[in-house]
Amino acid sequence: MKKAVQFGAGNIGRGFTGQLFSESGFEVVFVDVAADLVSLINERRSYPIRLAQRDPQTIIVQNVRAINGLDIAAVTDGIRTADIICTAVGVNVLSHIAPTIAAGIQSRCDTDVADPLNIIICENLQNMGPFLKGEVKKTLPEPCHAYLDDKIGFVESVVGRMVPVMSEDQKREDPLLVIVEPYKRLPIARSGIKGSFPRIAGIEPKDNFQAYVDRKLYTHNAGHAASAYFGYLKGYEYIYQAMADPQIETAVRVALAETGEALIKKHGLDPTEHQAHIDDLLARFANVALGDQVARVGGDPMRKLGSEDRLVGGAKLAMEQGIFPAVLCKAIAAALHFNPECDPSASKVHEIVVAKGVRGALAEISGLAVDSQITTEVVRQYDQVKLGFCKS
Repeated sequence: MKKAVQFGAGNIGRGFTGQLFSESGFEVVFVDVAADLVSLINERRSYPIRLAQRDPQTIIVQNVRAINGLDIAAVTDGIRTADIICTAVGVNVLSHIAPTIAAGIQSRCDTDVADPLNIIICENLQNMGPFLKGEVKKTLPEPCHAYLDDKIGFVESVVGRMVPVMSEDQKREDPLLVIVEPYKRLPIARSGIKGSFPRIAGIEPKDNFQAYVDRKLYTHNAGHAASAYFGYLKGYEYIYQAMADPQIETAVRVALAETGEALIKKHGLDPTEHQAHIDDLLARFANVALGDQVARVGGDPMRKLGSEDRLVGGAKLAMEQGIFPAVLCKAIAAALHFNPECDPSASKVHEIVVAKGVRGALAEISGLAVDSQITTEVVRQYDQVKLGFCKS
């Protein structure tokens, strides 16, 4: 049986890529430092995922085992005999697992393993391939650097499957259970692949990969954030409630038409296919079974209002392509009003707006010039959006 070594046995590792590898005939070897989780996976050799949909479906993912990430010798041996590797550990952990990956690559190098090995990187990080390769190279002995360049592929990906926060009751039901949406497509960068790539359910090697990175950020992430910020103004708790509101659904759809036209112009995307992608996303946002909360989706607005992030970055992309992003600016204005309890990032945004005004806040948080067209439009809409999307 082919073997996939999956770093990270969390929501994405178990709830997404682990399923894809298992369905494709791989033994899935999870690497994680949570000892209880590792023990339970090894005891059961399977785990359930539940599809969040009108009629929930539970799938049992089989042919799995786990290694404690602190057992370097065992992980090294797992990498030496792996057919594919995947990471889903979080950006802040990626550099910590790099020495272990390097040890496994050194073992393949020292034993003259001829087959190339591809590492799919499922992390929320721009240029994740060069970053991880650089981190691995730091601890890989110099004699193995040529092997690294020739045999190891660092393959970037765009993770689109949504995994909602599970309730305490759901966690108690089964500590291995993960609840996910049915969507299970994973675009990866064909340019990063070394050698032949196995056929794996849901994994789609793509040329022009930056188009899919931008599409995720300025379509999926931008639309999700806009639905949360408009939903907050109208007092909704859940994203599906916001998307059931015709005013919000229309606003989000128009915002995605703005970024969509820009993406089509920049990357040559097929307009019909991209519109189908938007329609599918809006239907997924409206999925009642996901139970995604407005406060979670809109959380951390300091980051989400960043210069190149989903809303401001999307508005700038639209401007670059000759499209005036009026509704994206409305969403940015709504984000400046977002201030739920227990969100220190939102409180910080609110403090900056109070202290420096909208122009000063956008300069500090988003790096926008105080006289830019985007800033001017957000200022114009700041009071209007609160009235226009007033709580019912």
